[in-house]
Amino acid sequence: MNSNRKQDTADKIMTAAIDLMAERGYNGVTTEEIATKAGFSEKTLFRHFKSKQNLLESAFHRYHYAEEMKDLFDKKITWDLHTDLMMISRNYHRIMHQNRKLIQISGRERENLPGFQESTHKHPQQLKEFLTDYFEEMYNKGKIIQTDPERQAVVFLYMHYGAATGRINNDPILEAFSIEDFIEESISIFTRALTP
Repeated sequence: MNSNRKQDTADKIMTAAIDLMAERGYNGVTTEEIATKAGFSEKTLFRHFKSKQNLLESAFHRYHYAEEMKDLFDKKITWDLHTDLMMISRNYHRIMHQNRKLIQISGRERENLPGFQESTHKHPQQLKEFLTDYFEEMYNKGKIIQTDPERQAVVFLYMHYGAATGRINNDPILEAFSIEDFIEESISIFTRALTP
């Protein structure tokens, strides 16, 4: 019970920080304002997070995709290329869109916060490793052509990262079709290219 209450407090503080920083920027908001918006004292914020940068990094790690993707690769892979890549892509885009405020903050603030870029880069690095292992195993099973699995992972990741960030930033190029259409077309092309 106590750990749930502690997590609820931390989540409320992180959510308040994300909302305020997305609106006014990292330097445009104080820890006191974040604590007040969350309904707690500044002392409570510092007890949970020690610093504003640690708060932002904690929010990024709490709400970004590494853990959810690990679970997906561990438990839901079917070893059917099209099915798996559709599932991975849909989950990736859902998480990226759900966390769009946090991603916008990280894009704007990475130059201002020492160590922040390295810290946030752990998520795409981990996803790249999951994808590399997946493509390597698919080759070992005879289900895709011989290729460099790490390169395929990077191509796949950045194809979807580009679409996700374009969607977050309301890129007019993406107005012509839905994200689901983008996912289906990109996976269809990727599957055709890798299938023996």
